[in-house]
Amino acid sequence: MPNYDIEHNKYLYEVKLEIWDTAFGLQKVDNLKPSEYAKKLAYQNAKGEISYDEIEKSLKNYYKAERNQETKEADIVSVRIAELLSREGFKFSPATLLGIHKHLFGGVLENSIPAGKFRHYNITKKETVLSGDTVIYDDFAMIDETLNYDFKIESGFDYSLLDKQSKAFKAMEFISRIWQIHPFGEGNTRTIAVFAIKYFHMIGFSIDKTPFKKHSDFFRDALVLANYHKRGKNMEFLNKFTENLLLNGKHVLKTIQPVFAEKSNL
Repeated sequence: MPNYDIEHNKYLYEVKLEIWDTAFGLQKVDNLKPSEYAKKLAYQNAKGEISYDEIEKSLKNYYKAERNQETKEADIVSVRIAELLSREGFKFSPATLLGIHKHLFGGVLENSIPAGKFRHYNITKKETVLSGDTVIYDDFAMIDETLNYDFKIESGFDYSLLDKQSKAFKAMEFISRIWQIHPFGEGNTRTIAVFAIKYFHMIGFSIDKTPFKKHSDFFRDALVLANYHKRGKNMEFLNKFTENLLLNGKHVLKTIQPVFAEKSNL
């Protein structure tokens, strides 16, 4: 006889819809928009009528036709995010980060950007919020070592010594450091957001996913400012996002206006 029971998704309809809204909302970090067809399938899933596998098969068939391919990535990645967020299992490790990226973007990204593997080149990105400047991401040769170091330090930290607000800020600071490494060629913010949600649950937070559902672009801009060393780290916006996400904060998360970025001497 088996010693284990198979885990079944028993979430209520409203909880499933919240998960789907989060998955769809996270596409904004890359200026992607899900299709109405995907949203229709999401409602069917929330009502228990179809599975995540059936949705992905339906979407792949849908995009075999001559359709607008601009929504394809958002649709496929959304169903995979929703599937991951509906599961309870989680292990705090860099391997989990790799696994999330592979699950979300397998067969989605170009062959030159392999899913579930660290980038093998250095990257920059012109940021509107930095008036066209870029965050300095980790050198590709140091990604593995840096991630292992940061995870080791975080896993050894005793959160019981902190009050709730300090705990929330400290946990988000770790997520911010991982984001600054930018370990993947594409899909970093969505991967790290999924990891963060599951990590925050693991360390005991109840999460109001509204900031991710409605303001994921704010989240990314806040991470950019928190990791822009040329003008000193600006944690104001990331702290506001964290308070809304984990501490019942009520900040209005408006579009962050561009800062005057200093020119690089490189």
